Amino acid sequence: KYQMVFTHDRVGRMVDAQLFEDLAFPRDRFGDELLEDLANNASRSVTITETDVIFHHIYTERKVYPLDLYIEEMPRDLVAEAVLDYGNAIKDLAIANIFPGDLFTKNFGVTRHGSVVFYDYDELTFLDEMNFRSIPQARTYEDEISSEPWFTVGADDVFPEEFKKFFRFPDEISTKFEHAHGDLCNPEMWIELQERNQSPDPGEFFPYSEQARFSLPE
Repeated sequence: KYQMVFTHDRVGRMVDAQLFEDLAFPRDRFGDELLEDLANNASRSVTITETDVIFHHIYTERKVYPLDLYIEEMPRDLVAEAVLDYGNAIKDLAIANIFPGDLFTKNFGVTRHGSVVFYDYDELTFLDEMNFRSIPQARTYEDEISSEPWFTVGADDVFPEEFKKFFRFPDEISTKFEHAHGDLCNPEMWIELQERNQSPDPGEFFPYSEQARFSLPE
């Protein structure tokens, strides 16, 4: 997945990652509990000596404020801006033919400039490889209450109507998000973006606010 990120247009919405091999840190920067955890769970990729902790294969990323914590801890006006930009980030990635896969806010972060970026690449895939569908209507009451789907689901099937479980925000912010980005739960919107990606000019990306843009003097 990281190689995919390295070679793809990140459109300002994916955190760049740097690969290091045999990266050493002074041992005294690590607490005893963390050292014990590394020794027990990462002994193949980490060597702990008397003076150093050596990571044999590690990716580093830009530090960001996890969006889920940002929503809990920051003032409401900043939260509202970040939540709306979270929707923008998902759409920008889609226009660049990227589908995050996991839309939980914990997989997105806010930069020091206030821009929302995606940084967890485990479920990352190309948008044009996904099959966006509507959830079929239940045939019976038993279908409605069933814990398992009553219809066939392919490996690449995605049901945008289920995205609502990711979009849980304070009431007034949720209303703003629904107004601006309610179409994220609409399969047709995703299909339109897939078709748009086939165009030689899919569009421009502005991963910053209108206020931050330069403008020519009138």
